[in-house]
Amino acid sequence: MSQVDYSLLGYKRPKLTTPNGETKLLMHSCCAPCAGEIMEALVASNIDTTIFFYNPNIHPTEEYELRKEENIRFAKKLDMPFIDADYERDNWFDRTKGQEDALERGERCTTCFDMRFEVTAQYAQDHGFNLISSTLGISRWKDMNQINACGMRATQSFDGISYWDFNWRKQGGSSRMLELSKREAFYQQEYCGCVYSLRDTNRWRASKGREKIKRSVKFYQQAMESFKNV
Repeated sequence: MSQVDYSLLGYKRPKLTTPNGETKLLMHSCCAPCAGEIMEALVASNIDTTIFFYNPNIHPTEEYELRKEENIRFAKKLDMPFIDADYERDNWFDRTKGQEDALERGERCTTCFDMRFEVTAQYAQDHGFNLISSTLGISRWKDMNQINACGMRATQSFDGISYWDFNWRKQGGSSRMLELSKREAFYQQEYCGCVYSLRDTNRWRASKGREKIKRSVKFYQQAMESFKNV
């Protein structure tokens, strides 16, 4: 039995359909590397998608702007509408107060996901979308069950809004995410985004004798000769 080629160049994308035939999708995006593969899959399936960038957790402001601009750059390439939502950093710090030392994938992450999905769902209701989803789940660093639970909980407060819990990792999705990031030379962030993940990542690096993260300097490098002419 031959092995399926799930690579970016070899994979024949299936036709995706929304859960209940919804005609418009509001896709919450956390960053270009996570979003890229998903965005290409949605374009290939002709699903009317708008990117919603709402990530008040990202710290500091310079990091936030760089991640956002990378996502805008790719959205423009695909001719995909992009919503630049408010950077409500103070609100995020208020919501996560008392959770500063929570572990990754713990209660602080739940609070963060809840906040981002609630705002996404509110925008969807206000602007004629009936389906939302997120790029957060494609990363193996995240707990997909935690993300999906937050998405579904957020939409329960809004009539007519559903959360699409599609598994974007399956059939090589996570691997293609990395391939596409190299093809597009996306900015390569080295921590989740919030000040606490930056702190904890640098603490771990120090324990291993490694240098602290140097923000805004590392980009995915072209890894395969075949990508040069794509």
